[in-house]
Amino acid sequence: MNLNEELQNLNNRMDKCQRKLAAAIQRDDKVIIKQFKDELLSLNKKTQNVKHRKSSEVSVKGKDVKSLAFNRVLTKAEQADMGKLKKSVKDLVVVHPMTALGRSMGIKAVTGFAPKAF
Repeated sequence: MNLNEELQNLNNRMDKCQRKLAAAIQRDDKVIIKQFKDELLSLNKKTQNVKHRKSSEVSVKGKDVKSLAFNRVLTKAEQADMGKLKKSVKDLVVVHPMTALGRSMGIKAVTGFAPKAF
């Protein structure tokens, strides 16, 4: 299971526990309230752990991409015909500023990274 799926499953479980906790609070069931509060704390810790692993994975990938020797902003024509560009440039990595990788790298425009100039 990848990190996104794991995070989604944890969020679903937290949502379910919160709804059950609200129902238990209405019933004033002390034992069930304590059980769900404990479970919510453990799920919250697991969620934070997954988010940390996800961000570290993105930062490692960002370091790998930044280590490539050449980078430049792609023109609109190159962005329109991305297939042709990727076929002509070996090991090209295109980073969009709205992706997690692009945000972590702090880029402002669609940028291509490659080992050699293109």
